Parts: sequence; C-alpha cells; structure tokens
Amino acid sequence: MKKTITIPLGSQHISLLEPVRFNFSCENEKITDVDYNVGFVHRGIEKACTEKFEYKQVGYVVARVCGLCAITHTMAYTLGIEHILNIKTNKKIDYLRILMLELDRIHSHLLCLAHTAENSGFEGMFMKIMGDRELVMDIQEAISGNRVQFDFVCIGGVNRDISTECEKLAFTNLALLDKKVDDLIGKFTSNWSTALKYKNIGALSYDDAFNFNALGPLARAAGAAIDVRAESSILPYKEVGYKMILGQNGDIYDRNLVRLKEIKNSILMCQNILSGLTEGEILVKFKGKPNGESFTRLEAPRGEIFYYLNANGTNMLQRVRIKTPTFSQIPGMVEIFKGSDYADAPAILASFDPCMSCTAK
Repeated sequence: MKKTITIPLGSQHISLLEPVRFNFSCENEKITDVDYNVGFVHRGIEKACTEKFEYKQVGYVVARVCGLCAITHTMAYTLGIEHILNIKTNKKIDYLRILMLELDRIHSHLLCLAHTAENSGFEGMFMKIMGDRELVMDIQEAISGNRVQFDFVCIGGVNRDISTECEKLAFTNLALLDKKVDDLIGKFTSNWSTALKYKNIGALSYDDAFNFNALGPLARAAGAAIDVRAESSILPYKEVGYKMILGQNGDIYDRNLVRLKEIKNSILMCQNILSGLTEGEILVKFKGKPNGESFTRLEAPRGEIFYYLNANGTNMLQRVRIKTPTFSQIPGMVEIFKGSDYADAPAILASFDPCMSCTAK
C-alpha cells in the first residue's frame, strides 16, 4: 500500500546549509513531486552597487556575492566596465586573470566532489579531498594574499604580479595535485561508495539539459556542449590549452567525472600560463568615467555568470544586474529529483554543486 508523505529539505539541513527549501512529496521511498522556495535571503548587493559604492569600488563588493567563485564575479564586472571605458589590456594581464579563474575552478570543483563523497556517507574521502584542496588554496593565497576573497583583479589589470617564489610553489603544488587527481579519478570510477552505486542515479538527459536551461558541469555531464570559454573570445582560452569535457549519461557518476577531468584540464592551463608568462605591465592606465552599457558572460565553476552594467558618465552606476548559474538551474534540479529515491537526495543535491546564497543578491 502506497503512503504519501511530505518531507522538507532545507533551509537548514545536514546536507544543505543554504538559503533554499525543497519540499518532497514521496510515495513510500520515491519522490513524486518537488516544491521549492529560494526567497529566504536578500542581501541588497545590486542596490548597494548603485547607491553606496562608486564604480571603482564595485568590483570588490561583487566579490562578496560568493566566496567560492569570488574571482569570477570580480572578473565579469571588471570586463564589463573595461568594455564601457574602452580599456585594452595586454597578454600578461589576460593570462594572469585566466590563471586565477582556473585556480578558482579547481578548488570549487574539489569542494563539490568532497561534499558529494560526504553526502554519500564516505567521510574519509571528504577529508582526503579537502586535504588535497589545500594545495591549490596555498597557490591562491601566495598569489593574491587571501584564501577566499582574493581581490586580485582590478579595472585595467591586476593588483599583484607573480614572484619567482610564487611560480615555483605553483609548479610544485600543481604537479602534486595532478597526481592526486589521477588517484581520485580511479576512486570515483571504481569505488562502490562514490561511484558505482550512483551510475544512472540523478540523471539529466541531453534534451532536458536544454529544456531546463542546464549550465556548467550539470549540462556537460549530459553531453551538452555548453561552456562560455568555448564560445567567447573575451579571454584567450584557446591559447592556453582549454578543452571542453563532456559526459554521456548526465548522472551523479558522470558529473563527478566531468569535474575531475575539468580539474586536470585547468591544471594544464595553469601550467601553460606559468610557462609562457610574458613580461609586461600589470595595470593599464585609464581616464574618464563610464558612460554606456555592457553585457558580460563568463564561465564560473557552476556555469555561465552574467553581468549587465549601465553607466551614465558619473562615479555611480545606474544599474548592476547579476545572474548566477545556480538560479538558472533550479528547474533542472527539481526535474532530476522527481522519480528518484529519497535516500539518494543528499548525494544528488551535492552533485548539483548548488550555491544558493549567490542567488540572494
């Protein structure tokens, strides 16, 4: 006999410490319907960027939208302002920016994989991945001076150059991390707790990836070739060894594998940048105040991030609009939950890599 029950997940839950609530309607162990609410928090960041802070300060404000992809938020804003001001940067600046973007992707993907292992009940794997993640965190701290809010990118360039000691540390740690990721790939493809029991679980089909506007690893694991790095020439990704990674089944297994392979590709790009870093200034001088509008798309660790800026020739912007990837992917997340076992919900959720606080701007 079937029994229908409603089970809440969030906004405070052992597997979801984020400002969102899901309500699962379940028949016995199967999830039959999902309701959600993302309206728990509003921080007023967009409003503050037009009323409290001048345009030169906004890049540091939007970095606080998200602690995991702070560099991407600052980068998207900065590129938008540079477009309005017609600022042209040099190759060294572009390469340093890509370097920090890809280091950010590595540490974010590792955190997602760690949480997926934890929500699968594999606490030991969680601790191992978090320990391995320290290698990239050390590089970020050495380059920018911070472990979380990097404040590295600025209008016209970057705030700090890379020293010889930083380069040596980066090469050493990236080589060590590359070997550790090979080991993780083995565990995430052969271990029962992290891999085999999650084949065909929480799957998103290729068609649904487009129908529900999936982005980032969630889309690419389903075979959808959706990646701003491949579409845009705003940063020279093709010069540094970028390669799109695709899966086939769109399940937890493929999402884990896509992230691991993307980490490998990001490591390669970082090594190529450090090997080919040219001489040059790290800051381009500019004059004037922004007057006009811009639209900027970048590939954050979770997918496309979008910034719209509108300026009227003063120090204060008229409009700052931010669209984060997690907000766009909620319909796809809801669809994947339907038909799944409730016992698999924590692992499915972690494999989405949601950052709901980003949506509360």
